[in-house]
Amino acid sequence: MSPTSGSAATIAISVHGPVGVLDLVVPIGATPVDVGRAYADQAGMTAIPLLQTPLGEHLRADRALAEMGVESGAVLIAATGVRRARPSQDDGTRSDHIAETPQVAGVAMALAAGVAGLSAWYAALSGNDWLRTATVGVLMACALTAALPWGRHARQRTAGAPAFAAAAAFAAFFEPGDHLLAAVVAVGALAAALTAAITRAIAADRDQVLTVWIVVGCLVFAVCAISPLMEWSDRVSWAVLIVLAMLGARFAPSLAIDVPDEALLDLDRLAVTAWSARDTSSGRRGRLVIPESAMRRLVAGATRTVTASCAAILLITLIATPLLLGTATIDLDRIGARCLTLFAGAAIVLAARQYRHAAARRLLRAAGLASWVWLIAFEIGDLPATWTTWGLVVVTVLGVISLAAGVATGRGWRSVWWSRKAEVAEGLAGTLALASTVVASGLFRALWEMTS
Repeated sequence: MSPTSGSAATIAISVHGPVGVLDLVVPIGATPVDVGRAYADQAGMTAIPLLQTPLGEHLRADRALAEMGVESGAVLIAATGVRRARPSQDDGTRSDHIAETPQVAGVAMALAAGVAGLSAWYAALSGNDWLRTATVGVLMACALTAALPWGRHARQRTAGAPAFAAAAAFAAFFEPGDHLLAAVVAVGALAAALTAAITRAIAADRDQVLTVWIVVGCLVFAVCAISPLMEWSDRVSWAVLIVLAMLGARFAPSLAIDVPDEALLDLDRLAVTAWSARDTSSGRRGRLVIPESAMRRLVAGATRTVTASCAAILLITLIATPLLLGTATIDLDRIGARCLTLFAGAAIVLAARQYRHAAARRLLRAAGLASWVWLIAFEIGDLPATWTTWGLVVVTVLGVISLAAGVATGRGWRSVWWSRKAEVAEGLAGTLALASTVVASGLFRALWEMTS
C-alpha cells in the first residue's frame, strides 16, 4: 500500500471508517482483507474492519478488488462489528427472484378443471352415494381454495375456481335416469357464476376472466332453465347455446373493447377519437387526458376479455354439440341438428380469421373443428360399415384439410379477394345456421304435426 500512484497496476480508493477518511493506492490484486488491514494500521485500530460498498453490499474477502468491479476513485466503507450484508449480484442462492410462469400455471389449471369435470361425470354415473358425496366435497374444497385471490398465480387459480364449483354442482344434482339434464347444466352454470362473483368481490383488482365467467354462467343458466320451465325438449337449449356461441365469436371483440368517451377526449381540440389518445404531443395544444400507461392497461384488459370469451365459446361448443346430436333421434330433427352443427362450426372457423390475437384465434378454430369432429363421429356411427363409405369420408376430410392448409400457407386469407369471399361465406353459414335452429330444436316438426 502506498499513498502515491503512477502505475497502471494500482487502484486509488477512499476508505471511510469510524476514525475518518483514508486515501489509499492499492495493487489491483489486493483483497478487502489487505485494504482493511492497511486502514487499521493507519488508523490505529486493533481489529480489521469489514469493507462494504456505499450501498451496503459486502465485499468478499477471497476475491480481488478489481474482480469485483472496484476502480480508481471508488469509495468504500470500513464497518466494524457484526453487520448483515446484502446479497451480491453473483450469488447463485437467491430465492427472491423466482421466475413467474403464468402460461404453465394456466395450462395446469385448465388440465385440473378438465379432470374435475371428468371426476364429476364419473361420480354422477357410478351410482355410489358415498363416492358421489366424497367427490362433491373434494371439488367444493378445491373451488374454495382456488377462489382465494392471494399468493402466486392467483389469477390462474381464481380463473379455474368456477369450473370446480360447476363440476361439484353437476355431481351433486345429476340423476342418470332423469331427463332434466338441461336443469342440471343450469344449476352448474349458476354455481360457476356465483363462485366467480364472490371471487371477484373479494379480489383487489378487477379480473376480466371472472367477469366473463359471470356473464356466460348467467346466460347459460337462463337458456338451460327455459326448457324445464316451459316443458320443452332439451334440444332447444342445446341449439340456442350453439347459436349464441356462433354469434359470440362474431361480436365478442366489439363488446369487450369498451373505451369510455371521457378517456378519449382532447380537452383543447375536443377530439373524440382513439387516434388522439396519446400521452405526449409536440404541439402547443397537445394536453390530453389519457396517458400511455392507461392505454396499455386498457389493451391488456381487452385482450384478456377476448381470450376468455373465446375459451368460453370453445367450452360451450364442446358440451352443447354432442348433447344436441345425441338427443336428436327423429329423422327431421337429426337433419336439422347436423346442419346446425356444420354451419355453426363453419361460421366460427371463418370468424377466427378476424382475430389478431393468436390465442383467441386458435381457440375459435379449435371450437369450429370440434363441432365438425363431433359431427363426423355421429355420422360414422350411423353409416353402414363398408369400405366405400369409409374411404369417401376419409378422402373428403383430407381434401378439406389440404385446401385449408394450401390457402393458409400461401397467405391467401390475408388478401382482399379471399377476405371478401370469406366474409360472404361467413354470412351465408351464419344464416343457414339460424335457419337450421328451427328444425334442430323441433319447432318446425311441432308446427308441421299441428297443421297436418
